[in-house]
Amino acid sequence: MNKFVIISDSCCDLSKELREKYDIDYIPMYISCDGKEYKASLDWEEISMKDFYGAMHKGKRFMTAQITAAQYTERFESYLTQGYDVLSLSCSAALSNSVKTSFIVRDQLAEKYPDRKIICMDSLNACMALGLLCIRASELRAEGKTIEETAQWITDHRLTVNQECTVESLRFLKMAGRVSAASAFFGGLLSVKPIIISDVNGQNTAVEKVKGRLNSIKRIAERVKDEYRDLDYQNIYVVHADGEEDALVLEEEVRKVLPEGVKINRGLIGPIVGATTGPGTLAVYLFGKTVEFDSKK
Repeated sequence: MNKFVIISDSCCDLSKELREKYDIDYIPMYISCDGKEYKASLDWEEISMKDFYGAMHKGKRFMTAQITAAQYTERFESYLTQGYDVLSLSCSAALSNSVKTSFIVRDQLAEKYPDRKIICMDSLNACMALGLLCIRASELRAEGKTIEETAQWITDHRLTVNQECTVESLRFLKMAGRVSAASAFFGGLLSVKPIIISDVNGQNTAVEKVKGRLNSIKRIAERVKDEYRDLDYQNIYVVHADGEEDALVLEEEVRKVLPEGVKINRGLIGPIVGATTGPGTLAVYLFGKTVEFDSKK
């Protein structure tokens, strides 16, 4: 059985500590603002989290760029030449074209490395939902599962990762083309906070609108209670985009509705996801109820 590596992208929002613990690599995307480009580092190497979200608070917009074929080729080959197989878990194709580029590179390298396996997957998720799938893939690898068995598990369970998210302002989703101008305008007037999930197509979509920040936090907790399942691989994360105080409130509300003793982890929303959702975004991620909502219907 060949050893394999797990590679993701900047949308997985895994901290350096988690990447080292679970031996997960990632290929950075890029962000740009006012003509200056930055690596979308999950360790905030070229721009700090405070500066990034602070600029957005002041009205700046950060554009995002997908992973190039050259980046995929370089990173994949760095492992293939060492005898590793490659399992690449990418951000949902509904949100980024990077995964499609990975497919092209996979097919090109398959001819050059016929004895190696390269599996590239659309996770149908982003943020810590993608991160949770990467962590689970690492756990399965540690249990001795093959790359094919691990990939099959991800395929079978990627819609069991639940996302419950709300944003502080609809302005950033509007600029990113995620909501209409009218929705953003009236949402601001009425203090409407959308509850955003990732649907069966890997698309982020608002399924509810709640008036007020605290009410949106309480509603997320109610939805988490319904989605939670007692699984031996359960892994719950509360994440935020420079909104730690509200994240602590959300964590407390989630604790109230889950069984006593359930561990809840904390994390940060990275620059790629944050560029779309904006500062103050809050979200909970967990394994549980299978997602069935289809925004295309």
